[in-house]
This record gives sequence, structure tokens and C-alpha cells, in this order.
Amino acid sequence: MARIEDHGVLEWVESGGGPLIAVPEVVLPFWAGADSEELDTDYDRACEVAGYAGLLPVGDSAALVLGDEPAATSYLPEHGTFVRWSAAESERELLAGVPAALEGAVWEQELRWDVPGPVVLFDSAWPGGEADRQEHLKVPLAAGSYTVRTAYAQPGPETWVGLVQLRPLGR
Repeated sequence: MARIEDHGVLEWVESGGGPLIAVPEVVLPFWAGADSEELDTDYDRACEVAGYAGLLPVGDSAALVLGDEPAATSYLPEHGTFVRWSAAESERELLAGVPAALEGAVWEQELRWDVPGPVVLFDSAWPGGEADRQEHLKVPLAAGSYTVRTAYAQPGPETWVGLVQLRPLGR
């Protein structure tokens, strides 16, 4: 995989080894990350999510945990999809394969995620209140309900990508 500094078009978020999490902006202060007095931290809860994605309660909302592997991740609004860079020689190669990956994906999981508005993607080990001081990506989602579906695809011989697609319900 190319180094993140070599990326050109998109902002990418990486973790220190654990899962990434998309937390609704309005409940960011309620995500404690690995900093907690509790025996099981929020970060521990995120690490327990099985599969490519899962939901965890945060405040009066829910956060989307991007599980499986700590791949560099960005969001493509034109596809409503978090793209997880597993293998590709360049960002250009990865992005060129996204349409084929979406078309040929075998969707493995579906969740319903209710969001109150924009979310922030960051390393789940960090407290939400510090997300703006760490590597993060603000995703301008409209308030509403979304179907979240996941897949892992190989759109080219040397290109592998994880997909977490958000589809608005009732629109």
C-alpha cells in the first residue's frame, strides 16, 4: 500500500491499530475512547465489534464502528460509501476500481443506523472531544435513517477494498 503521504485526492484516516469509528458530531463528548475510569472502555467496546461494521450506543445516539482491519479509510459522498484501502499501488488505482467494486460487491451485512446529522470518523482509541486535534474526517450526513451494508471486493488483480455503504431510508 502507498504511504498516506502519497495520497492525493482524498483525506484518509488511519488508526493506531484498532477500529475506526464514525460518531455523530452532537455526541462526540460522550465518546471516551481508551480514556475511561470504567473497566471496559469505549475503545474496548469498539474492539469487540465483530465483522466489517457494527453500532455502539453513544449518548442518545449510536456510532458506527468500522471493524475487521485498521485500513486507511475515506468517504466518497457520490457513492455514500466509506472506502477502506486494503491493497492498491496508488490512490488513483484504488479509486478507479471503486465503481466495479460497488457493482460486483457481495453485500454481507445490513444494519439500520439513525443519525442526527454530520458524523466524525476517527481512531476509536481517542476521546471524541479530542477528535478535531487528531486525524479525522467530517462526513456531512443529513439527519435520518440509513441502511448500512458492507462488503469486501477485489476490483483488480492487485486491488482490494472494503466498502461500507450508507443508503438513506425513506427518501
